[in-house]
Amino acid sequence: MWHRVATPLVQRWVTVARVTCTATGMPRRLLATHALGPTAGTVTGATPRSIGCVGSWHAATARNAMTTATAVGYAHGKYEFCIDRGGTFTDIICLKPDGTLSTTKVLSENPEVYKDAALHGVRSLMGLKDSDPIPGDKIHAVKMGTTVATNALLERKGDRVLLVTNRGFKDVLRIGNQARPDIFALDIRLPELLYEAVVEVDGRHAVDGTVLTPLDLDAARTDFETACETPPPALPTVACEINGILTPVRTLFRVLSCPFLSTHRYAAGIRSIAITLMHAYRYSEFEKELGTLAHAIGFEQVSLSHETSPLMKIVARGDTTTVDAYLSPILRRYVDQVAAELGDTRLMFMQSNGGLKAAELFQGKDSILSGPAGGIVAAARTCEIAGFHKIVGFDMGGTSTDVAFYAGEYERAFETEVAGVRMRAPMMRIHTVASGGGSVLQFDGSRLRVGPESAGANPGPACYRRGGPIGVEHGVGLAVTDCNVLLGKILPEFFPKVFGPGMDQGLDAKIVRERFDEVTAQINASYSDLPDKSPLEIADGFLRIAVDHMALAVKEITMRRGIAVDDATLCSFGGAGGQHACLVADALGMKTIFMHQFSGVLSAYGMGLADIRSIREAVVEQPLSGLDGSIASTFAGLSEEATSEVVSQGVDPECIQLTLKAQMRYEGTDSALLCDWGTPAEVEDDFDRRHRQQYGFVMEGKSLVCESIAVEAVASTGSVSPATLPPALPGHSLEPLATVDAYMDSELRRTPVYQRADMQPGDKINGPAIINEPIGTVVVEPGWRCELTAMGHLVLTRVVPKTHTRAVGTDVDPITLEVFNNLFMAIAEQMGTTLQNVSYSVNIKERLDFSCALFDPNGNLIANAPHVPVHLGSMSECVKAIIAGRDGTTCPGDVYVLNAPYNGGTHIPDITVVTPVFSEDDHRDLTHSSPRTPLFWVASRGHHSEIGGITPGSMPPFSRSIEDEGILIDNFQLVDRGEFREKEVRALLVDHKYPSRNVEQNLSDLRAQIAANSAGLVEIHKAVNTYGLGVVQEYMKHVQDNAEEAVRRVITTLKDGEFTYDMDSDEDGTPFVKIKVSVDHQERCATIDFTGTAKQQPTNFNAPKAIATAAVIYVFRTLVNDRIPLNAGCLKPLNIIFPEETMINPVYPAAVVAGNVEVSQTITDCLFGALGRLAASQGTMNNFTFGNDAGVNYYETICGGAGAGPDHDGCDAVHTHMTNTRLTDPEILEFRFPLTVEKFGIRVGSGGEGKFKGGNGIEREIRFKAPLTVSMLANHRSVPPFGLEGGGPGQVGENYLVRASGDVVTMGHRGTVEVEEGDTFVIKTPGGGGFGKKTGK
Repeated sequence: MWHRVATPLVQRWVTVARVTCTATGMPRRLLATHALGPTAGTVTGATPRSIGCVGSWHAATARNAMTTATAVGYAHGKYEFCIDRGGTFTDIICLKPDGTLSTTKVLSENPEVYKDAALHGVRSLMGLKDSDPIPGDKIHAVKMGTTVATNALLERKGDRVLLVTNRGFKDVLRIGNQARPDIFALDIRLPELLYEAVVEVDGRHAVDGTVLTPLDLDAARTDFETACETPPPALPTVACEINGILTPVRTLFRVLSCPFLSTHRYAAGIRSIAITLMHAYRYSEFEKELGTLAHAIGFEQVSLSHETSPLMKIVARGDTTTVDAYLSPILRRYVDQVAAELGDTRLMFMQSNGGLKAAELFQGKDSILSGPAGGIVAAARTCEIAGFHKIVGFDMGGTSTDVAFYAGEYERAFETEVAGVRMRAPMMRIHTVASGGGSVLQFDGSRLRVGPESAGANPGPACYRRGGPIGVEHGVGLAVTDCNVLLGKILPEFFPKVFGPGMDQGLDAKIVRERFDEVTAQINASYSDLPDKSPLEIADGFLRIAVDHMALAVKEITMRRGIAVDDATLCSFGGAGGQHACLVADALGMKTIFMHQFSGVLSAYGMGLADIRSIREAVVEQPLSGLDGSIASTFAGLSEEATSEVVSQGVDPECIQLTLKAQMRYEGTDSALLCDWGTPAEVEDDFDRRHRQQYGFVMEGKSLVCESIAVEAVASTGSVSPATLPPALPGHSLEPLATVDAYMDSELRRTPVYQRADMQPGDKINGPAIINEPIGTVVVEPGWRCELTAMGHLVLTRVVPKTHTRAVGTDVDPITLEVFNNLFMAIAEQMGTTLQNVSYSVNIKERLDFSCALFDPNGNLIANAPHVPVHLGSMSECVKAIIAGRDGTTCPGDVYVLNAPYNGGTHIPDITVVTPVFSEDDHRDLTHSSPRTPLFWVASRGHHSEIGGITPGSMPPFSRSIEDEGILIDNFQLVDRGEFREKEVRALLVDHKYPSRNVEQNLSDLRAQIAANSAGLVEIHKAVNTYGLGVVQEYMKHVQDNAEEAVRRVITTLKDGEFTYDMDSDEDGTPFVKIKVSVDHQERCATIDFTGTAKQQPTNFNAPKAIATAAVIYVFRTLVNDRIPLNAGCLKPLNIIFPEETMINPVYPAAVVAGNVEVSQTITDCLFGALGRLAASQGTMNNFTFGNDAGVNYYETICGGAGAGPDHDGCDAVHTHMTNTRLTDPEILEFRFPLTVEKFGIRVGSGGEGKFKGGNGIEREIRFKAPLTVSMLANHRSVPPFGLEGGGPGQVGENYLVRASGDVVTMGHRGTVEVEEGDTFVIKTPGGGGFGKKTGK
């Protein structure tokens, strides 16, 4: 069946890509002369129409130019070009027939001057006019990285795509993992879909290859032909910030008339098709038949999922296939354009995996990181030549910073997300953070902030004479580059005079000083009780915050994966890298920095150093111990395919090296590690080594599973042959060009300025110093020494040990406040990373049903990483319960555990592990520790999918007491002075009326939570060592005050309100929530009164007080609509009244399992209703569990419709409010459990009507293949989600079982049923309510 993806009426695009130079952050037509440097050359052209070739730096003209003249290989006597076509600039390095190197930098888009930047640059370096043909016989090779496809993905400007998938799965890619990108966003924006229409086909394989339904090619032909004749719809798009990254998203855009629609001549139809069928990674015959049909009909691009990504997980594989179909035609047109003018020249492109591939084989899915991959290749190869074998690549540009790690082999990610699209293809592991030279400076009245907004190239920083970044909320009209101008690290007198209307003026230091004076006055006025700060101190503070962002990006790819960097080298490149490299290295404890002489064009340089690579993968999914001889034949087949592809590119088979790898994981887990292949013992040893490095432990005796295997064929395209400079001339003495005042290390210092071209091998410069180079500026901070090596590179070394303490007062200041906001959140996030890495269960590791937090000595929340909203704020009650119960008895090394709903817990499956933190000295000798008062507390909470109770999965729909729900744990000592009390814990888990059915999993996850807390403890000790105990504890108070002020500000915009919201009822209870909100505008506080709420229920629809608190804090945090920390301060302006023995404040032994998952959603919707801010969302988590007493158990929450607001529609098929857990991929679900997912799609029409419509719910049908116990616990099966201001309600949900016999068993909002083979369970989730009266237009 053919489906058109619903889209609004008018096409509109708001630019996402910031037009800025990734090298320096300069405006695109200004960078060129900066790239030349003040003494390196001249500017070609002076007007926009003639600025095509913005200047060249000829290596032969500089004394150190020949250091790498043979770096890309020279044996053919012809030209060779290495090109990095970026979004703003195209960098080109040319190896000339005489062996010299030249570089040029041209605008990637300049249609008034030339058609293509790369070809223009080639002609320019060959001395040709744009009208001259390129003599291909004089060129040995052109090696290129390109962002053509990447930009098309970011801007959603790819080809029109038809998605083909199994019947019942048309929305599988749209629903994805069901999580929302920003848990505090009420107007939920999801990344825009890449496909325009969907065809569902009959034809389905089971997980074992059985044909469930035969392929209907006749019906497919009809649908394919329809798509081919379909004109394009309008696809409006806006730019939305998601997790700090601008991403194109879908939106509703209405107009009364649009001449475009009546005059536009549509294209003939869809010409790209992406075919993704269930289990096609292994059983591909149906995809092949459909692919043949598509070719026959006339589709020009046919992408088959088993070819683009032959691995399990239909969502990621489907997204990858869609990306390939979406981008390959765009890429092909560009490749053909370039190839047509190069003739028979060998043309190769850089792939995302770091290898070159012949142009005719280059695919869209392999192009996403084409440019950045070249930078990592160059960083790795040049550093190895220089003797540095463990590096962190640091590429800082104008808008963002890319970081990567290398230690002898390229780090690759096999599953990642780019621009909101899940990709399952080998890519360089590159982490990008929105912090660059153009990052906008902000002051919100309390804190200094940097980014993620960027000034881009237009207007750029204030010093560029284009007005600066005006109009950004809380912005001060300045960017990071302006900080360096004020601090004296960027010197206008040494910058080309290419700014202003006539492009004849220098950097505008005056406007920078004026604006810093203004913001400094604002800050000093806001902190009038503190000594005034100077503009230099403020600029230095902003810079410090930006550096912390970049350092956190490095930690993300290293320290959070168990990799230490104190012995690594920071390889700095990109035009802005040299200005910040020393500061970033200091923030990470790194002591060496390497800067190649071509660091400003290093990505282009990497194209010349890259090898030809081909990777082939195959699914295995078998125990390592059970692999037979077939694995060898599979490896042989992959090796033949990979080798053939490389040979087809003109490589001698004898020059090809093969590498065999395997993705290995522990049985029952979903996190695989890439290991070297060998004998089973060798594979196991390698896995243990990698697992211990990344996670800190191994599971002795746990079986290994080979998930997939890969073969990489590699052929070198030329060796790196380093040359050396002649020794320094006799009598040489390096003299500075000038001496200036520069603010470094908290002081204004006399700083010499040197020209890199004047340096000779062996020259050493001690910081503070500034080095001007042709392609950037290097700042040598105090304590660092810079030396020019014999190969012409700069190596910076810290020669004075860095002091790890910072003199910071205990009084609040806006710089340190932001530093500690970020620091405390980073500690909580580090704990979360550790817990996810170390945990055993799918529930924690894959569904991410956990939270981690940091607390002050009194148990007040300081930072809660935004994992699961229902946990927000509620863990504080647990910590306070431990403090009260253990007063005076707590020792270093102790750890406690509880899940008691009446002592801060939520429900029985949510187990909280709490660790007191003492001084570092106290934790060194645990065996002799004695009771004392903790300095801090850390805690982690995880949902254990089995903890006893009357039904498997510990989510019994009909529990009547807490005992029915599982094992109650109240202030139990888990670890005694460093010793895990395993015997006692086992007894706790089994000595119960309804014991746990999976004790080993419980123990493993408890150990993981202990490890997460230990990670937090270590990070807190680092903070105390840096700032001092008193400062850390005082800033814990200050960050709470900051959050309190943000909530008080939003309270002034609210008005009194009252709302009562019924829940589904039955013969056992009639639950409802009543909330009255009273706002005191003078005191800027509010009272939230639950008086009148239903009494404690005999059912399990009771929410402990901690849950109600979490719901309130969540609502008010969403209303702030700003990036503020979530901590105990958010609650200070709120007076919450919880009547005792009600369903929102029950007493023992009330059952509470539905309180956490259902009542919490009702409280949230009810509070939004009382405030008049948002219609009801689906109002349930749709808790679905199945299992048996043999250890099979599974639990998931299922998405639905979001409520509409006063200015937006509700989002379809997404998790809302108090949960945001991930959904298991359908192929994984079918592989692990005896079931078949028959349908998973959007429930069209289930959202409420209104001026703004409510979001739609989903439909999910699961057919079981074995007897199991299935339970459902939900809400809104009889009471519909409400609309507001005249908006209609959303449709109620449904749950029912269709027996194999055809009999239907209706379940209502809660129930348990025994299913047999062939039975199908159907779940239809509610839609969200509408907002405002429908106009009828």
